[in-house]
Amino acid sequence: MDYYVSLTTVVAAAICFLALLGTIFFNRKSRSHQENKTMASSLTLLDPTYSFPHSWKHHVFPSFHGEDVRKNFLSHILKEFRSKGIDLFIDNDIERSKPIGPELIEAIKGSRIAIVLLSENYTSSTWCLSELVEIMKCREKLGQTVISLFYEVDPTDVKKQTGKFGKVFKKTCKGKTKSDIKIWKQALVEVAKIAGYHSRNWKTDAEMIKDIATDVSYKLNHSAPSSDFEGLVGIESQMTKIGSLLQLDSDEVRKIGILGPPGIGKTSIARSLYNRHSQDFQLSVFIDNIKRKYVIPTCSDDYSVKLYLQKQFMSLLTNETDIKIPHLGIVKDRLKDRKVLVVLKVQL
Repeated sequence: MDYYVSLTTVVAAAICFLALLGTIFFNRKSRSHQENKTMASSLTLLDPTYSFPHSWKHHVFPSFHGEDVRKNFLSHILKEFRSKGIDLFIDNDIERSKPIGPELIEAIKGSRIAIVLLSENYTSSTWCLSELVEIMKCREKLGQTVISLFYEVDPTDVKKQTGKFGKVFKKTCKGKTKSDIKIWKQALVEVAKIAGYHSRNWKTDAEMIKDIATDVSYKLNHSAPSSDFEGLVGIESQMTKIGSLLQLDSDEVRKIGILGPPGIGKTSIARSLYNRHSQDFQLSVFIDNIKRKYVIPTCSDDYSVKLYLQKQFMSLLTNETDIKIPHLGIVKDRLKDRKVLVVLKVQL
């Protein structure tokens, strides 16, 4: 009798979760899909010279003005990044000249993440400005991740080339062609629009550097290609079939069930699906074995069960361990305009 009660409770839990999925969790913003379509269209027009290498040469490419940061701030970044196993490209051995050379361009293209360290004298160097232009090209054409770091400068001054930052830039522009100046300005505007790190928002450089290193480590981990399912026969054909069912370009709610006896690869397919597509969603969660994780007391009424499940669900989805769900309308309100992927493993 105990086993039977536990089993029916688990089935009820799974049904509640699935019901929630159908009414709340897969709503998608039309705007985000339009952006995806625009991006997909632009990819077909890429410059053939812009393509990611088969293997990454560096984790991070930092663009900076050496005199401002090399001896202090940058040295602390290097130390913190290396302690986390993050490799930065440093151009000490490259001979600098007016135009940046092919070696540096390849280093930019061969880095997963570019960090633009914008300091007061950053634009005093045409070399730095040329680096920035190449970085923004890689961001636009290759989807490279770019992190802007405003070190003792205001993002508005970078965007509008005003204040001390602007004075330095205007001095550099003297004698330069209108074409070069226009390209530099455009790159500065674009990098200033990126939500980044502002040194004035941290009490100490050490705190900010620690947060940046943690963020970079997270981004690297989530951008790394998965090798979990290499060698599994037939996994790609299954991914193709399920991918067509997902219809990622659709605004509709999609619910897909993978059924069958133990040992046929259901979990492997679900995990591969999650690993491959979770980055396409604003929020995602893989709930492994509802039966083991969510044992609901037999005396719970229907409302209490739903409230409990929603609390557990939101805690996993948002990474908030102490989240409060006072009523059933909270989850719908929080996620109604979000693009969410939920994978549930129900083992009876």
